[in-house]
Amino acid sequence: MSAPVLWILLPLVFASLLLIISNQKAIFLVACLLSLFLAMAAWLLPIDTVLTIGSWTFKLAPSVEILGRNLTLTSANRSFLVLIYGSALFWFIPVASLQIARRMIPLGLAITSLLVAALAVQPFLYAALIIEVAVLISIPLLTPSGQNPGKGVIRFLIFQSLGVPFILFSGWLLAGIGANPGDLGLVQQAATFLGLGFAFLLAIFPFYTWIPLLAEEAHPYVVGFLLWMLPTVTLFYGLGFLDSYTWLRDATFLNTFLTLVGTLMVVTGGLLAAFQHHLGKIMGYAIIVETGFSLLALSLGNTSGLNIFLLLLVPRAISLAIWALTLSILREQAPGLSLKDVKGLAHIWPFTTSALVLANLALAGMPLLAGFPAHQAVWEGLARSSLTVAFWVLIGSLGLFASAVRVLAALTAAPEGTPWGARENRTQRLLLAIGVVGLFILGLFPEWALPLWNRMPAIFQHLGQ
Repeated sequence: MSAPVLWILLPLVFASLLLIISNQKAIFLVACLLSLFLAMAAWLLPIDTVLTIGSWTFKLAPSVEILGRNLTLTSANRSFLVLIYGSALFWFIPVASLQIARRMIPLGLAITSLLVAALAVQPFLYAALIIEVAVLISIPLLTPSGQNPGKGVIRFLIFQSLGVPFILFSGWLLAGIGANPGDLGLVQQAATFLGLGFAFLLAIFPFYTWIPLLAEEAHPYVVGFLLWMLPTVTLFYGLGFLDSYTWLRDATFLNTFLTLVGTLMVVTGGLLAAFQHHLGKIMGYAIIVETGFSLLALSLGNTSGLNIFLLLLVPRAISLAIWALTLSILREQAPGLSLKDVKGLAHIWPFTTSALVLANLALAGMPLLAGFPAHQAVWEGLARSSLTVAFWVLIGSLGLFASAVRVLAALTAAPEGTPWGARENRTQRLLLAIGVVGLFILGLFPEWALPLWNRMPAIFQHLGQ
């Protein structure tokens, strides 16, 4: 057996089978057990190394050829596989309490395996096409059967699709640079097309208008899952370009560009979040802010910036999952999810509303919560080079903090004498409690995730050195 068969083709096959099963409990159990198995296998099993267990000997081959293209996963990719399938398990577990397992889990598992394939395919330029396939598969998730797609879904599809030709064309130019490395005009053209491609894929300023629209229209949990998986894999894909091309990695304009764009995303996303009246839109702008922080982390330098970027991933996944889960629960009570619709719900949904506010504060970089250590590292790194940039980034974080205060004020604004209660079922209370405890644990003891973070830089031959 080969590693791509285990971590790409096997989940694709299971995703196809789960599509024809109607029992939601069976779908939930199979997907969770498979995701757990794949995450544990990535953590424990070496690739391209002979293993002997008693009289049984086997080896996971690193590569397999499909349609003339190689899918390659090496031991250096194991930490990424743990992150992706571990986070998929983390996102799948609450689905049973939301009654959307029949639709989300099979397509979510297929999207996850395709995104792994995007980083495994050689030549890696073809990853843009695989990411586009994952985007197309996500459309039925965002638009249930019988409903017309909204503006957010249409913009999501258009903007993600526009990124593919730019990246493919930049690949053609990059091949020309290999033959003529001194052609500065060709270098500038390749950098421009590559930047535009990733600007569309990552929803970088000003191409992020679809994110708040999508968060308002579609199911919050589906949006949270997609906006965790797609940007994360796209960022790793972009780092692959930096790792492969020395001229791009050493370009003097790169850090300046990342700092400028990242600052714009944090400032605009944070300030716009502070004035929103829809809970879904606030989550959408928080995702924009987090993408900005990722770009700012990468702008700090090869090794330190990469480590801070990796430090952001797990807290972001936990915070977004909690936020999306709480919005999904409240959506059943107040389908509009506007501040006026959820006014006073803290009295009857205390666990949900408390977790919602804490997830918002975690992504705003509140001390003691999961997002603080990585955000503090970004602020410190920026302050060493430019206090002005650090100040504006802090303003953006304060905007996201202000949105949490407004949400808290709305949720607790009930008439005097309103009785307190708790309508969450036991499963919801348990999931929310585990998530909130995770936020505090990663905020107080971020080193507990070091075994995963320490192994991730090995994915890159140059950036991780």
